[in-house]
Amino acid sequence: MLIASSSSASGAYGMGSMLIWIVVMIAMFYFLLIRPQKKEQKKVQAMLSEMAVGDAVVTTGGFYGIIIDITEEDVIVEFGNNKNCRIPMRKSAIAEVEKPELATSETKDKEEKKKDEKKK
Repeated sequence: MLIASSSSASGAYGMGSMLIWIVVMIAMFYFLLIRPQKKEQKKVQAMLSEMAVGDAVVTTGGFYGIIIDITEEDVIVEFGNNKNCRIPMRKSAIAEVEKPELATSETKDKEEKKKDEKKK
């Protein structure tokens, strides 16, 4: 009788510790895999929803262009200096978006730093 009760107690302890390890593993998967992926998806969705006509974009294929028209799911991007090179594409094909006012302010900052370095 004493042997039967000790084996059932150790079996319950083993089952409880195994359940704790399973919960810990699921929590680790969530914080290391699922949560960062959802944050990245939200960031990409925010970037795509804030696109506007005139923004400079980089496509997933590596092409640089300017947005000239936006619809609900598609955009028309103009590539290069040739005004006839306009290609419609899905919004999901856009990898990066750069606002024109940010691009001009960054180039002005770089030019000012170069001028300051030349003066010294």
